Amino acid sequence: MADDPNPYEPEIGSMPQNDLTRADLDNVNKTGTTTIGISTADGVVIATDMRASLGGRFVSNKNVQKVEQIHPTGALTLVGSVGGAQSFISSLRAEVNLYESRRGEQMSIDALATLAGNFARGGPFFAIHPILGGVDEEGSHVYSIDPAGGVMEDDYTVTGSGMQLAYGHLEQAYEEDMSNEEAVSVAAHGIKSAVERDTGSGNGVFLCEITDEGVDIHGHHDFDDVL
Repeated sequence: MADDPNPYEPEIGSMPQNDLTRADLDNVNKTGTTTIGISTADGVVIATDMRASLGGRFVSNKNVQKVEQIHPTGALTLVGSVGGAQSFISSLRAEVNLYESRRGEQMSIDALATLAGNFARGGPFFAIHPILGGVDEEGSHVYSIDPAGGVMEDDYTVTGSGMQLAYGHLEQAYEEDMSNEEAVSVAAHGIKSAVERDTGSGNGVFLCEITDEGVDIHGHHDFDDVL
């Protein structure tokens, strides 16, 4: 029959869908958030706070891991709508695994950033503004992915509701060719500065250290553990 699928054509996947409006987002879990990404001589350091809020008015979770590994040497932060960010991460992780299975090699971080921008532009991922960090044959990379799909690479970047507070610290403390150890201290101080005044950020810090050997993520409710 004419409606039967052609067995010789490739199967085409579909993006996850929902019927939420932007007004609906006022009643869903949001990360509020301060997230920091820093490119270093050793790789990349990403830091995030640990708070999720309901509509920006009520702390709904105090132990949210806002950075996830999506690539053997790459990670992405959760910023904005928790559901949208989680779906975004799952979709990108699946594409990275599919790329490696088909080609027998890892996707470059630049290609992953382009894919992330395309997904953000055309998918149902409301109100997200993540940071992508990773290491590949070209070196260390930190990208900011804006809600409209814009992709911008920089030596360091900050997103989320506490970004102005964190940027104030990074502008003073950042130095070129820092080690991962030095960048961990700078990033943790940036998150601490944000949680002192930004109500959408708080409850500790998750730190992600990326090198060409892999991704290490660890959380700390007490800033004194890392400062």
